[in-house]
Amino acid sequence: MTADWCKQLKWSDDGLLPAVAQDVNSGKVLMVAWMNSEALCATVDEGQAVYWSRSRQKLWRKGEQSGHTQLVREILLDCDSDTIVLQVEQLGGIACHTGRESCFFRKFKDGAWETVEPVLKDPNEIYQN
Repeated sequence: MTADWCKQLKWSDDGLLPAVAQDVNSGKVLMVAWMNSEALCATVDEGQAVYWSRSRQKLWRKGEQSGHTQLVREILLDCDSDTIVLQVEQLGGIACHTGRESCFFRKFKDGAWETVEPVLKDPNEIYQN
């Protein structure tokens, strides 16, 4: 059963809303993912970020493979009630599957995308399957 507070959100037609993960200390945007009501309720219940994987069509607990979990310190809702910001403590300092601190590691400069963050750990070392 979905909690009353969860019913107050404006979910997209496919039952999702964007969730922005932001470092609670630095304010840096780490990543953007999607949540359905089950993912948001699990996040609240567990205190760790749980997202909805659109490609796999299932819940995805951040860090379930990499160990780089996100401890949720605060959840914010935008004025339109259709976007969540999770202020998180990023364990391991890596949020991106590329081995970087943030998924936003490229910036537009002089007509091209420039990589501005280093790889902190080789993804092949993180995702040993």
